[in-house]
Amino acid sequence: MVIDTEQEKKEIISRYRRLLRKAKPILKDEDAKLIKKAFTLSLEAHKDMRRKSGEPFIFHPLAVAEICVEEIGLGTTSIIAALMHDVVEDTDIELIDIERMFGKKIAKIIDGLTKIRGVFEYGTSQQAENFRKMLFTLSEDVRVILIKLADRLHNMRTLDSMPRQKQLKVANETIYLYAPLAHRLGLNAIKTELEDLYLRFTDRPIYQSIAQQIDATRFARNKFIKQFVVPIKEELDKLSIEYDIKGRPKSIHSIWNKMRKQNIPFEEVYDLFAIRIILDTTMEHEKALCWQVYSIVTDYYTPNPDRLRDWISTPKANGYESLHTTVMAKNGQWVEVQIRSKRMDEIAEKGYAAHWKYKDTNTTAESNLEKWLARVRDLLEQNNHSALDFVDDFRGNLFSDEVFVFTPKGELKTLPYGATALDFAFEIHTQVGSKCIGAKVNNKLVPINYVLKNGDQIEILTSAKQRPHEDWLRFVVSSKAKSRIKDELKEDKRKSAEEGKEILLRKLRQLKEEPTQQFMEQLREHFKVPANFELYYRVGRGFITAADLKKFIENKPSSPIKSRPNLQVADAKTIEQEITKKGRYDDILLVGEDMDVVDYKLAKCCTPIPGDDVFGFVTVSEGIKIHRTNCPNAPELLSHHGNRVVKAKWTSQHEVAFLTGLKIRGTDRVGLINDVSKVISEELKVNMSSMSIHTDSGIFEGEIMLYVNDTRHLEQLIEKLRSVEGVVKVSRFDSKE
Repeated sequence: MVIDTEQEKKEIISRYRRLLRKAKPILKDEDAKLIKKAFTLSLEAHKDMRRKSGEPFIFHPLAVAEICVEEIGLGTTSIIAALMHDVVEDTDIELIDIERMFGKKIAKIIDGLTKIRGVFEYGTSQQAENFRKMLFTLSEDVRVILIKLADRLHNMRTLDSMPRQKQLKVANETIYLYAPLAHRLGLNAIKTELEDLYLRFTDRPIYQSIAQQIDATRFARNKFIKQFVVPIKEELDKLSIEYDIKGRPKSIHSIWNKMRKQNIPFEEVYDLFAIRIILDTTMEHEKALCWQVYSIVTDYYTPNPDRLRDWISTPKANGYESLHTTVMAKNGQWVEVQIRSKRMDEIAEKGYAAHWKYKDTNTTAESNLEKWLARVRDLLEQNNHSALDFVDDFRGNLFSDEVFVFTPKGELKTLPYGATALDFAFEIHTQVGSKCIGAKVNNKLVPINYVLKNGDQIEILTSAKQRPHEDWLRFVVSSKAKSRIKDELKEDKRKSAEEGKEILLRKLRQLKEEPTQQFMEQLREHFKVPANFELYYRVGRGFITAADLKKFIENKPSSPIKSRPNLQVADAKTIEQEITKKGRYDDILLVGEDMDVVDYKLAKCCTPIPGDDVFGFVTVSEGIKIHRTNCPNAPELLSHHGNRVVKAKWTSQHEVAFLTGLKIRGTDRVGLINDVSKVISEELKVNMSSMSIHTDSGIFEGEIMLYVNDTRHLEQLIEKLRSVEGVVKVSRFDSKE
């Protein structure tokens, strides 16, 4: 690759000047000098580094700083931190140098953005540890997360130059943690782009197909929107206010989500686009004006009563305020209409950063976001679980929908959607949660696992004798409740284990048996427990009795047995080392050929077949599992253990059959099942593993598990089945296992 250094220098200066131009409106007296100092330091520190695309590394921090200013609305401190966010991690410059030159605040932000160095214990996740470290700084400075999101957005925009394995790891990590985090901080535009980029890199054919269909309908859509807004504009003009009307299609990812969840084609996604009406008005008039505009819209178009969303009276927990309704247009098409003020629109697009601008107004939206941050800080301070548990609990805190409920005194509480009476009890206080035996909801007695609905008024009933149970973890959804229950159970388990240890040692003394390491290993192997702690706990709880111990001692083997769990971990380590060695297969597992070299299995959760885009994942005890890149479990696997991913591709298969599933739906008639079976068994000579079909009021639905050679063979079969009279829909589905 030939590098024109002069041209590169010009380009670097040009990008730096563009950043300053965009930052100009927010710069104060000495800010430009500080930004220049940070830029010069970063330029010098990264001077010999290049990105995978071949371009100078400095392009990346400049781009991240630009996203911070332009797309998130951050100020000088964030620009300086963004310019230097990789300096400590990738070069010889240390945090102490940053602190000396730029002060404690910026050093603290950069520390939060710097990955943890060092070796991690096997079975933990470096990604989870890094994410936890970054979140710990959230309690001090939310800008750490905002800059990290800008960094992730630029990495996703430039993911094309990365190897496939890295693309999968970064994209899945993004959908698992960063997109929900952007959503929770109200960064709607960034969340949408991250989701779309995830789909582009994990399932390109689907992404391109939806993008092309959106493009193909653009002209018709624009024409329709123009006609739709004519009467609304006429009425708005009479009000003599400034307004803006925008039409926008749904994002590619949300269309795909709807298609997948409802199992429908693109054409059947009824709310493909939304109209947004943005009103330029003062804060005291915005609520009344939004409802006035709602009234105008529903005078001309019939609203769907189930689709009214009032986030003006009760804003979402991420501060989002807007009035949504879905109305029927004159051509029989549903259209979502969003009504909001200019202030609300800015908060919806730029989220947390926009709140600072309106902080003095002390809006409900702002305080909702502050409440959420306070909950996160609480979770961070209380947390003493593993990084993986922490990330899973935290992620549970990120999801969008909420339920609004009231205390007996009428105080409003916001909980995650799906929260139970027990979640509410823990929200009040840990002791109330731990002692909860039931609740009264709207004066009616309900069990602790009652799922709360909007507007419920809840009174918690407690008993001094109540203690948390492991079962509780199955139905609580808030991370606060989960964290507190785990803490209490851990304490109970520790006490039981101490009692169990005493019981076990006393019994061994009676039976004149020494608790040597070898003996304890044999004991663990016999009772199939991974560690002594678990063994003591089971003895303490009475799951392993004195009679069981006596029976084991009477029949115990004379030769030492190596404990199985340790072997399993060693197996996973060995496989991982074998896979990462560069060698004969150029680091790619050839599915269909390497069976004699490496032990692998096809994952049951997504039943991959030849032609599917796949990756290998090293499990702890079952060798390597092959998953589809769009497997529902991929985001969790790759965001926690990206280091265990193995590149994999199919080799040419000859007459090898793979199990997959088809969902089939249509109108019932005599002989239909026979016709479907004929197509599968006789015309295409496909073997079926199972078939279940049920009918209800003339509509039939069925699931068929069958063996196919590859994706082409499957597509041919789907096409044939669709041509059977009465069949309306045929689609592939992921296994429930």
